[in-house]
Amino acid sequence: MVKKEFPGARVLRMDMDTTKNKGGHEKILKAFADHKADILVGTQMIVKGHDFPRVTLVGIVAADLSLHVGDFRASERTFQLLCQAAGRAGRDSIPGEVVIQTYQPEHYSITYAAAGDYESFYEKEILFRKMMNYPPVAHIMLALIISKDEEKADKGIEYLGQELKKWVDENDPEIQVIGPAPASLAKANDTYRRVIYAKHKKYDILIELKNILDQEFSESEFKQDCSLQFDFNPMTSY
Repeated sequence: MVKKEFPGARVLRMDMDTTKNKGGHEKILKAFADHKADILVGTQMIVKGHDFPRVTLVGIVAADLSLHVGDFRASERTFQLLCQAAGRAGRDSIPGEVVIQTYQPEHYSITYAAAGDYESFYEKEILFRKMMNYPPVAHIMLALIISKDEEKADKGIEYLGQELKKWVDENDPEIQVIGPAPASLAKANDTYRRVIYAKHKKYDILIELKNILDQEFSESEFKQDCSLQFDFNPMTSY
């Protein structure tokens, strides 16, 4: 589309395919910095930490895609990414302009990023985290069951959920349990993935819960066909 709209422009493309060879990343960036191209089209990798003094226009397409990754940090990461991308324009004496295309122009991560308003974004985001008991207000423990057999994955996570809720009822009703449910990536490499979450303000309580569940699961009938993994305050979507 870029080549069609701007037939006289020299265009470089930067993504996983064009940078998979050794030195590919650096070659593309150097070529663009040396003005051997007029337009650089790429994925998120082009926005972080690169200084191109002669760039005067940055366009961000589908800026809201990262809001839908099933991660409590989605708004924060979207805001961060947009601010980083916007910072690529006008880094020299020539003024810069940023165009953001989005299907959710009213979302606070979009509006505050467009305005460069860090404090307002923080105030809105921390209120959301407090309402939902998300980090840094509270902590999250993720338990992930993986199995080659879908039925055994389902039964394994059901068993784990029952043990978890039983412990919560008997020891600490303040723990909030979410699930069990299929993971956001429910099947990968011919394995089935099921998750359950627990939230609490005290990290030590979740560590204790993890140790108990790990022990219970290791002695259960599901240990042979299912693997159990834990993560705390996960940085990626499961």
